[in-house]
Amino acid sequence: MKTFATALIAATAAAADPSNHWAVIVAGSDGFWNYRHQSDAHHAYSLMIKNGIPESNVILFAYDDVADSPMNPIPGKIFNAPHGENVYNRESIDYRGDAVTPENFLNVLMGEPTTGGNGRVLQSNEDSKVFVFFSDHGAPGMIAFPRSILYADQLNKAVQKMYAKGMYKQLIFYIEACESGSMFPELANNIGVAAMTASNAELSSWATYCDPDDVVGDVHIGSCLGDLFSVNWMEDTEAHDPAAETLEEQYKTVKALTTESPVHIFGEFDFGNEFVGDF
Repeated sequence: MKTFATALIAATAAAADPSNHWAVIVAGSDGFWNYRHQSDAHHAYSLMIKNGIPESNVILFAYDDVADSPMNPIPGKIFNAPHGENVYNRESIDYRGDAVTPENFLNVLMGEPTTGGNGRVLQSNEDSKVFVFFSDHGAPGMIAFPRSILYADQLNKAVQKMYAKGMYKQLIFYIEACESGSMFPELANNIGVAAMTASNAELSSWATYCDPDDVVGDVHIGSCLGDLFSVNWMEDTEAHDPAAETLEEQYKTVKALTTESPVHIFGEFDFGNEFVGDF
């Protein structure tokens, strides 16, 4: 018979098991002038892998025109911080170029067939922890993709369908975009979903590591390396043990550090006492 201590250790290990953790990561822009969005996304992807989520459970959207752009002074590489590590990995991209669309993004979330890319979608279940990170431009009630727009009501309907299909136990969005708080006006507070946004429904979010701080080695990249909200949550994750820092603690830290825009939480954050590493 298991002792109570043995059972507790087993339960804790099961809770920390990342095999049923899933992530969808999206850089919604194209163009070297938007370097920071693909940089954010590639950095986020590497964080998921480093923290034990299987590669099969992480789906990445990136237009993939930055690393090999003739404007890139360090060809084949992308950096998210001055003097930081290369975060680019071409093989990690599931949807690139014209496959980076709102339709594919929503279908990936809902586990439905996509067009283009490699066809990978969420195969999560009612016990899954799902993390979604999006980085790009936005405006009231919308976030941008390279050739089209995703509206708040479309995203809300997809979340409702995920809930109805039993695709998660808990689902959290981190959204980097101007007026990103406007994407969740109808997010229910009783379906296990939370969203942390870089700003409210009215104000811009901001880039960081821009000139003169866009330096890798002794080279100026010529574009901002990251976005302030995004860099803050990722650098905070790297600075702490993700098995010891809670989502609520990260929210408070990121909110304090993101001084150029008001970071907000929407939806149900009852699971804010769970650890960052559980997502």
